[in-house]
Amino acid sequence: MREWIEILLRSIGLFILTFALIRLLGKRQLLRMTPFHFVTYTAMGILAIFMAVGLIKNLIFGFLTLGTWFVLIIAVDYLAVKSKQFHDFFHGREMVLIQHGKIMEESLNKQRLTAEELLRELRSKNAFNLADVEFAVMEATGEINILLKADKKPVTPYDLGNKVAPQSEPQTVILDGNIVDEALRNIGLSRGWLTAQLEGMGLSLDNIFVGQVDSSGDLYVDVFGDNIDLPKPKVKELLYATLQKAQSDLTTFALDTENETAKEVYGKDAQKLDEVIKLLEPYLTR
Repeated sequence: MREWIEILLRSIGLFILTFALIRLLGKRQLLRMTPFHFVTYTAMGILAIFMAVGLIKNLIFGFLTLGTWFVLIIAVDYLAVKSKQFHDFFHGREMVLIQHGKIMEESLNKQRLTAEELLRELRSKNAFNLADVEFAVMEATGEINILLKADKKPVTPYDLGNKVAPQSEPQTVILDGNIVDEALRNIGLSRGWLTAQLEGMGLSLDNIFVGQVDSSGDLYVDVFGDNIDLPKPKVKELLYATLQKAQSDLTTFALDTENETAKEVYGKDAQKLDEVIKLLEPYLTR
């Protein structure tokens, strides 16, 4: 067998094997890997490459080494789950860099982190003013997380005493001009509904790059042509305005009519509808 064919077959086989082993080890983002996982994953990849190009002549020894690395990673991860001391030894532990607004210079020195690097990391977290930071910690992965001071945190509806409706995951119903039926089924909608929405926007399915339906049932679409202006969905706004108009009309009827029975009925209905509007307001005015 020619050498290049042997290398090709080895590469394909070892690629599939390495991919399967990494999937078994679990999903981890590269930026959130601990140094231990980064080194061990890299070593497994290098071993596979050496075996593919024939630098490791004896494939049995190569597979034995690759299998040993795999078993050791599984063993370390298992023991790290069972013991925090073991976890901290292999994966490291978090370190406080800023506490009560004060930079911990000793921690920076231990992490070999300069003040410029710390400030750059803070800016990446939208903290451009050091005086705004109450607490900052470097995780075992090297990522820095921060806590802003209480008076510098963004205001939330909870802070204002407002109730807001819970949100669910948006469903992507169109991808590259193709309808995703599974996403439509997840939210209880049909192709007929989707077609009607697109017709109302004056669009055809072929023009849609991405289409998503949010938790309120509004359809957002992105078209292939970047210069096309699209109407914004206003389902909630129209429903809220309609309810307010109906409540206002009932109140007007109650004031205008001279029939006492009708006045009482209109007044009660207007009050009930007002209570309904107040209940639905968090859902319709987000």
